[in-house]
Amino acid sequence: MSDLIAESYEDIGILLGIKYPIIQGGMAWIADSSLASAVSNGGGLGVIAAGNAPADFVRAEIAATRALTDKPFGVNVMLLSPYVDEVIAMLCEEKVDVVITGAGNPGKYMAALKASGIKVIPVVASVALAVRMERNGADAVVAEGQEAGGHIGELTGMALIPQVADAVEIPVIGAGGIADGRGVAAAFMLGARGVQVGTRFLVAEECTVSKPYKAMIIKAKDTDTVTTGRSVGRPVRVLKNRMTKEILSLEKSGIDADTFEERLAGTLKAAAKDGDVVNGSVMAGQIAGLVKKEQKAADIIREMFEETKRIYESRNFICGSGSTVPGDGEGSI
Repeated sequence: MSDLIAESYEDIGILLGIKYPIIQGGMAWIADSSLASAVSNGGGLGVIAAGNAPADFVRAEIAATRALTDKPFGVNVMLLSPYVDEVIAMLCEEKVDVVITGAGNPGKYMAALKASGIKVIPVVASVALAVRMERNGADAVVAEGQEAGGHIGELTGMALIPQVADAVEIPVIGAGGIADGRGVAAAFMLGARGVQVGTRFLVAEECTVSKPYKAMIIKAKDTDTVTTGRSVGRPVRVLKNRMTKEILSLEKSGIDADTFEERLAGTLKAAAKDGDVVNGSVMAGQIAGLVKKEQKAADIIREMFEETKRIYESRNFICGSGSTVPGDGEGSI
């Protein structure tokens, strides 16, 4: 295997102490101890989503995850949360392995997190933010294209990942539109050293999202997602349903940002926990049309990287005779 691909595994594998260079997306109301521990036990980095939860709730999820795995895992912190200060303080006390940040700049928390021995990986949607995060001491960045589900930026992964990779020295983790080995291989070729995956893990057997939510992902076609909130500067990618039709209609009529947020309040929980996929917010990436079955998290990971290996070997433009993929066997990363 080429030095490029071998280094892709080693950079993230060594940095995070994981077998495969894959991070599970921190999906609010979804990414809990059950999913995080399953992903970590499967060789990736499982992630608990703090969302808008208070510190005590997140601490309990950390304890539950530690009871289910002895592997590294992370916590995703949404910097717009009203509880962000207390959550960060708690994470420093707990000395979690990794903190992944979104929806803002974690600069003010960086010193405290690093002093606690925590790896910090911000999610970025632009080169400028990636450069700023590197200067602030980030260990890596997740370059997330607008193909992703949930809150998104403007650039696609195809455009964003290589530009971020050229602009920073720290490892870049590609995200958005990745659900199989082809996506992993593409991200590597664009300059990423690992991948973050959300939508495919929604249908992991260990994911506790509602059954109607999972069923909607599995039934989705390539054109079934839509972006709401662009008119108010808060774009979110979701699967189409009655709620999205109503929201898009309100946007056409000139809805303001505050009214938009009030209308959407509680809709993600309604879909993820209560199973209301008609009036709830079913966040998912554009790659949902590729996700067709429920599997164990470990099988998802293994399948993705076995496919990545086959791609490079079959194309014969990366792998030479007898070469192997790191992470594919005993004692490897």
